[in-house]
Amino acid sequence: METGNKQLIVKHIDVSSLASVRAFAKDIVEQEPVIDVLIHNAGVAQGFNNKVTADGLEFTMATNYYGIFLLTHLLIEPLKKAEQGRIVVVSSKLYQYASLNPSNINSINPVNYFSLFPIYLYNLSKFAEIMFTQELARRLSGTKVTANCLHPGVIDTGIWRNVPFPINILFKPVQMCFRTPEEGARTSIYLSVSPDVESISGQYFRGCRVYGLNRRVQNVTKQRELWEASKKLVKLTDEDPQI
Repeated sequence: METGNKQLIVKHIDVSSLASVRAFAKDIVEQEPVIDVLIHNAGVAQGFNNKVTADGLEFTMATNYYGIFLLTHLLIEPLKKAEQGRIVVVSSKLYQYASLNPSNINSINPVNYFSLFPIYLYNLSKFAEIMFTQELARRLSGTKVTANCLHPGVIDTGIWRNVPFPINILFKPVQMCFRTPEEGARTSIYLSVSPDVESISGQYFRGCRVYGLNRRVQNVTKQRELWEASKKLVKLTDEDPQI
């Protein structure tokens, strides 16, 4: 292993599948009584390919947002047992090219200016992630758990391999300027371990610094509406941990 750490444990999860998220969370809770850091970094960029999962959810939103929403709920109790639990959501500055309607989040169609952007589903998922993070931070106020999100930069991880033709041609020369995964991980690591942010919650970071957000994504009423709509879509029950 590159880290030299022989105690790493790798477990499988398909974040786009609600069943897989539940199975993974059940396994973690049984094995790990305390969770110090939960980093949501899974992501896909499907372009205009609006696929549907077995749960009836739009695939990009299911992978980038619905899955992390459910997983956070299912792992919240071990996070609360940590000395200072941290939830880190890897979002993107591309959220700016999205406009989200909480009452219709699982029926996404290109009907406005923002959705003409080639990866509008990805942008929408990142918009939802930021709204989720800020509402999560409010709900966790008074606990020892913080929640922050970040833009890591444009990273050469292969996430853009599904961008449709001919847009993908434009990505070839641009990729030469992309950051490496190691460079892109800096802000995530900073939010996970730095004592400088142990009391900061509900913020959006770029380059290890708090960065301003568009007013649209900070609409508190819509953030709450998104939360309630998401609970229904991921089928949270009264028996599940609540936040």
